[in-house]
Amino acid sequence: MRIGITGGAGFIGSNLTIELIKLGYDVTILDDLSNGDIKNIENLDVDFIKGSIIDKNDVHDFISKTDYVVHLAARGSVPRSIEDPVGTFDINVLGTLNVLEALRDKKIPIIFTSSSSVYGLNSKIPKNEKDWLQPISPYAASKLSCESLISGWSNSYSIKSLTFRLFNVFGENQKPNSPYSAVIPKWCLSALKNSSIEIFGDGKQLRDFTYVGDVVRVIVDSIENQVSQESPVNLAFNQKISVNEIARLLTKLVPDLHVNYLDNRPGDIRDSLSDGYLLNELFPKIKPTNFEANLFKTFSWIKSNFVS
Repeated sequence: MRIGITGGAGFIGSNLTIELIKLGYDVTILDDLSNGDIKNIENLDVDFIKGSIIDKNDVHDFISKTDYVVHLAARGSVPRSIEDPVGTFDINVLGTLNVLEALRDKKIPIIFTSSSSVYGLNSKIPKNEKDWLQPISPYAASKLSCESLISGWSNSYSIKSLTFRLFNVFGENQKPNSPYSAVIPKWCLSALKNSSIEIFGDGKQLRDFTYVGDVVRVIVDSIENQVSQESPVNLAFNQKISVNEIARLLTKLVPDLHVNYLDNRPGDIRDSLSDGYLLNELFPKIKPTNFEANLFKTFSWIKSNFVS
C-alpha cells in the first residue's frame, strides 16, 4: 500500500515516514518545505513532491501516487494565526478542501490531524470528544472548519476517514528555533544556550504533552487495521503535566536555568487535557511512554542538531 503524507518533511510527518518505511510501506510526500525540512527525509527512500496543498495541480499529482492519505500539512501556531488569520485559513482550510476534492472520486481513505485548541472556551478538564467546542483563535477556528470538511466529504462521498485532535506533541525533528516554535523545543534550546525561558501566566497550566513516537504508533495502527471513526478522536493519554513541571525537569539538565514569568497571551488555553477513553477503546494496546525520558531524548536531539 502506498501511503501519501502531506507535510511529510515536517515534524510529525518525518517521524511517521521513518516508521512506515521500516514497516515496508511505499511513501509519497507532498511538502512545500515552508515548515518542513528536507534534511528530515533526505536519506529516506521516498517519492518526494515539492509542492503545496493550496495548489490543485500539486495535490492531484500527489493523490495519483497514493492509496491512503495522512493529511498533516498545515500552518500551525496560535500566535501566528492571530498575526495572519487569512494566511492560516487559506492554507489549512482551502488546502484541506483541495485534498478532499482530489481523493473523493478515488475513495482513498484519509487520516486528518486536528487540534485540541478547538475546545477553546470550554474550561472542563479533562476533555471528552462529546464536549462542546468554541475556538478562541483563528488557528483553532481553521482546524474546526477542517473537521467539518472531513465529516461532510466523508459522509457525502463514502470516504473512510479518521480525525485525531492532537495535544501538545513534542519530540525529535521539531524545530526549536522558529519564532513560532512550541514550548518544549524552544525551552530546550534556550536552556542549552544559557538563556532564560519564558512562561506566560503562572505556569500552573496543565497540558497533555504527547510524545511524537506515541502519536506515530497510533497513526500506524490506524493504517494497518483500517480504523475509521465518524467523530474526532483525542490523541492524548490524560497525562497531567504543568508548564512549571517542565521547567523543573529541565533544571536537572541545566541547574542554573532562569525562568521569566510574563502575562498571559491572547488565544492561549488555560488547561488542555483529554480523558483518553475513546483513544484507549480504539487502541487498547498503545500506552504512553515515559514523559521525562522523552523530554530528555528531545533535549539531547536538540543539543546534537542545534548547538555547536
